[in-house]
Amino acid sequence: MASEGILLGMGNPLLDISAVVDEDFLKKYDITLNNAILAEEKHVPMYDEMGAKYNVEYIAGGATQNSIKVAQWMLQIPGATSYMGCIGKDKFGEEMKKNSKLAGVNVHYYEDETAATGTCAVCVVSGERSLVANLSAANCYKSEHLKRPENWALVEKAKYYYIAGFFLTVSLESIQLVAEHAAANNKVFMMNLAAPFICEFFREALEKVLPYMDFVFGNETEARTFSRVHGWETENVEEIALKISEWPKVSARKRITVITQGADPVVVAEDGKVKLFPVILLPKEKLVDTNGAGDAFVGGFLSQLVQEKSIDECVRAGCYAANVIIQRSGCTYPEKPDFK
Repeated sequence: MASEGILLGMGNPLLDISAVVDEDFLKKYDITLNNAILAEEKHVPMYDEMGAKYNVEYIAGGATQNSIKVAQWMLQIPGATSYMGCIGKDKFGEEMKKNSKLAGVNVHYYEDETAATGTCAVCVVSGERSLVANLSAANCYKSEHLKRPENWALVEKAKYYYIAGFFLTVSLESIQLVAEHAAANNKVFMMNLAAPFICEFFREALEKVLPYMDFVFGNETEARTFSRVHGWETENVEEIALKISEWPKVSARKRITVITQGADPVVVAEDGKVKLFPVILLPKEKLVDTNGAGDAFVGGFLSQLVQEKSIDECVRAGCYAANVIIQRSGCTYPEKPDFK
């Protein structure tokens, strides 16, 4: 049975501004599908344009927060999960607090007085999504917040930690503190490759924390980018997963690499071996949007891991959660899971 506060997430809380857009909109703002990028100057007007032109939904998101909320939903144990990140003191921030509390997650946000709550444009075209994140306040998280007694208590209470790679761009120091605590206390520390740009432009930060990672999550595009950046000269996802799992480690616990590939099987590399797990296939007409699918997979996976279930069972729960999410708009879910 999972206890209160067993799982802690840290990341960039973003309010998703989600809409079905058209190809011209993507072209105008130089956006490619199935990608995640940070907003540049040229992207600034798109947030208002989406609101004016399309039918927009606002959903509390951000990669880590999505995974933690899905894990919480799967567990159905109030307060089993906790989350930290930075929001602004504004209406989007209030929306975020309300949304997370409703989800049953114990959130300890750092509230920045000067920056607006971060947003993420979710542009959906025929079910496929592209993300453009304007971090704003999410970029202002400070390790001082983590060190406050009431927040560090969450770190001490947890036995499992999950942080999406996006947080490497914000507070490497906070990640290090949690990673070192996990290694020193035989707890489970997990991260996600998050996006190709993290593997490419934040390679140094990623490599600094990789030795602490007990689980590495990612998708096939991120895995192939990681391989290219490290000169591995292979596009084979199974080989790449294996090589990542064999990367030097701080603790004696063996690393497990989990790579999702959309509709193709999930790749799990552990102990020098690779296993493939088929996903639940969905007819095209039932697909609403893929936003949050990877996050939901991780959330489902974590919900079983914290209950000490087998890796097979963790993957099955991950596939179940992802399948639920892609049939809905954004990273949302029904009131209760029917995962057996």
